[in-house]
Amino acid sequence: MPKPNSATTKSDAEKSDAEKFDARKSNAPSPTLTADAARARHAALSAEIAEADRLYHQEDAPEISDAAYDALRRELETLEAQVPDLAGTGLASTAVGAKPSEKFAKVRHAVPMLSLGNAFADEEVEEFVARVRRFLNRPEAPLAFTAEPKIDGLSLSLRYEDGRLVTAATRGDGETGENVTANARTVEDIPQALAGSGWPAICEVRGEVYLSHADFAAINARQEAAGKPLFANPRNAAAGSLRQLDPGITAARPLKFFAYAWGEVEPPFEGTQSGVMALFRAWGLPVNPLTVTCADAAGMIAHYRTIEADRPTLGYDIDGVVYKVDDLALQKRLGFVSRSPRWALAHKFAAQEAFTVVEGIDINVGRSGSLNPLARLRPVTVGGVVVSNATLHNEGYVKGVGGDGEPIRDGRDIRVGDTVVVLRAGDVIPKVMDVVLDKRPADARPFVFPETCPACGSKAVREINPRTGKPDAVRRCTGGLICPAQGVERLKHFVSRNGFDLEGFGQTYIEVLFEAGLVRQPADLFTLEFEPLKVAIVARREALSAERRAEGAPAPKKPTKKKGEEEDKAIHNLLAAVTERRRLPMNRFLFALGIPDIGESTAKALAKRFSDFSALKQALRAAADAQAGPDWIEFSAVPRIGPTTRDRLLEAGLPAEAGDTDEGEAAPTEAGKIRFSTSQRASLLAHYGSLDAVRAAIARAAEQRPGDAYRVFADDGEIGPVATDSLIAFFSEPHNDAAVSALLKEVQVAPMEASASTAAFSGKTVVFTGTLEKMTRNEAKATAERLGAKVSGSVSAKTDLVVAGPGAGSKLKDAEKHGVRVVSEDEWLAMVAAA
Repeated sequence: MPKPNSATTKSDAEKSDAEKFDARKSNAPSPTLTADAARARHAALSAEIAEADRLYHQEDAPEISDAAYDALRRELETLEAQVPDLAGTGLASTAVGAKPSEKFAKVRHAVPMLSLGNAFADEEVEEFVARVRRFLNRPEAPLAFTAEPKIDGLSLSLRYEDGRLVTAATRGDGETGENVTANARTVEDIPQALAGSGWPAICEVRGEVYLSHADFAAINARQEAAGKPLFANPRNAAAGSLRQLDPGITAARPLKFFAYAWGEVEPPFEGTQSGVMALFRAWGLPVNPLTVTCADAAGMIAHYRTIEADRPTLGYDIDGVVYKVDDLALQKRLGFVSRSPRWALAHKFAAQEAFTVVEGIDINVGRSGSLNPLARLRPVTVGGVVVSNATLHNEGYVKGVGGDGEPIRDGRDIRVGDTVVVLRAGDVIPKVMDVVLDKRPADARPFVFPETCPACGSKAVREINPRTGKPDAVRRCTGGLICPAQGVERLKHFVSRNGFDLEGFGQTYIEVLFEAGLVRQPADLFTLEFEPLKVAIVARREALSAERRAEGAPAPKKPTKKKGEEEDKAIHNLLAAVTERRRLPMNRFLFALGIPDIGESTAKALAKRFSDFSALKQALRAAADAQAGPDWIEFSAVPRIGPTTRDRLLEAGLPAEAGDTDEGEAAPTEAGKIRFSTSQRASLLAHYGSLDAVRAAIARAAEQRPGDAYRVFADDGEIGPVATDSLIAFFSEPHNDAAVSALLKEVQVAPMEASASTAAFSGKTVVFTGTLEKMTRNEAKATAERLGAKVSGSVSAKTDLVVAGPGAGSKLKDAEKHGVRVVSEDEWLAMVAAA
């Protein structure tokens, strides 16, 4: 079947999936975004990744492929590299997994279960090895790596104490997982007691629960015979089987397990990764037999090729190969960055593709009011999985053009009736990647987005971005808190684990309470009473029973006295959970409010600076009064005029010599050494029309610069202007301010809890100077940041510690001038060891 826009020497049938995917990547537009556009895109990516994490890790029902997810992650990381202020500001910058389900008790992981960085090309594997060598300052010394298949299943942590299994927990969000101990005990591959001897007193074994292809087919055959829904793929079936409330169901499904890592171990392991895997085998834990040790990147890639070729005959699903530095001491030195270890990498397999037809497009309303399009696809099998729907991101993606009619980045012009290319990787549901234009039927019709919200009837608009002057790619409902779709989603966010963490208040209960009119804003949760709550729950149960009877289902049995007592107890537990959450740390309170662009990292940054909520509100009122005016915003959006040039032009005016300089040549100005080129002058002239108009615009913009109260937030690298504007907009809305005020009458906001593990360095500013002899500069910086410190490149009176090696110069003198404590590298290492 021909692909769109194909003009190559190979036919499509001759091309591999990897070639097709790479070709489309190379042809994709990659315009340079302005800083403001990058921030807007970053916020959208963060929200999309967070939802994908929830669907994959909590619901076992992913709606995008691994390749699509990895592409989102890569784009997020690229934006953070281009605009460093964005790092850590989104919902997803450092997130791992998703919150644990409320169906299970929670288990706090002693050591977080993190994710892995990904590679898709051989060159990225070679760069990984080179990067590890640079970090360790080992350009030539031997360096071994293990290589093992990446099993596509459900991550599980098994805690053994004195050799006996005591707890089994899922990954959850990486920090807290679900207690599935009873279910894990039914898995034949998981030993109840470790064999042999020599195991640590505490040993958390980590690995993957999975289903073989044959067992998956047998389970689906039984599902079909019983008239039950079929599982989409082995990964979902394995996850659903392990996460059953009835261990008997888990026991009836032949789950398997491979061990490949560990968490808390006391006493700690020493030696090598491969050595620990040998111990695991001796203790009766299954380890993948395809795990090998490699001496270099060439060996790693060769093993990848071998496993890739054997993939169809393995009998279970894998989606890549994982490489790890073998030496455990070097793993410890390398440490972690963001959400993944520096010493490991997942080399993913190429994607798989198929073609199908868009039969319809539906609209879902998100928490922020976004109208999210969902494609209904003619069911198609992609690599053994039947796919029938996929998300379409936003209106701009579907239409292919912006509100101004101009083509937009990543636009696709997807119409009902179109044949589309769907991409799948990692054995989950795919993404619509492209449209086959030469197969578009004559009656294919463009999708018309509703101009009113399907949930509340309020006007739905594509707002004008004040920084760019163009309509946003997303259409949003203007109903705010009166929109039931937004209200329900915001309340679900409010009660979530990282928000108020109201035990038992899952999605269903929130929907029941909202529909009954008992809870419309967060404060209402804290005024709930037993009888109205019970009436609402009983009414929903009876309504569901009536729906089932209308569909031909038998009438349910009359509730017994015991059943009624259990239901009353559950309602009392809900009310008790509310009572326990009347005091909450500032960072979680802010995150729970669901303010756009305020993720967990930004909420923590705000809580560090304002331990008192009233002080934050007062500072935001001052920031609102100090916001930049429209002329400053317009001037800041002029192409080729960056922040540094802008500020110097506003300070000293347009240089008289600007018109005489060559491209990239510096022109002297009163503002000092400013690089002002012909192209920059041309950009200003194109925007304003004449030099006189430019000078007038500079004068107006200079009068409308943001004040200090605004820049307290906007210039903070952990907050930034996007989050600042969002905070101001949120609290400037009277209904939001009233809702927060009502909530504050019910709860108490406490200072953010300090992390005990990093308390000694938390918030401290450290400067490294001179030559470090026992670690690289990157390693030293990473260690400081891991302990909660900030690393600065200059010394000031606000610096807390200077680590000085041989050859320290001006920074050492500055430390002496400001009275800053100076320590040697050995003293620094001793402090780290004691932290």
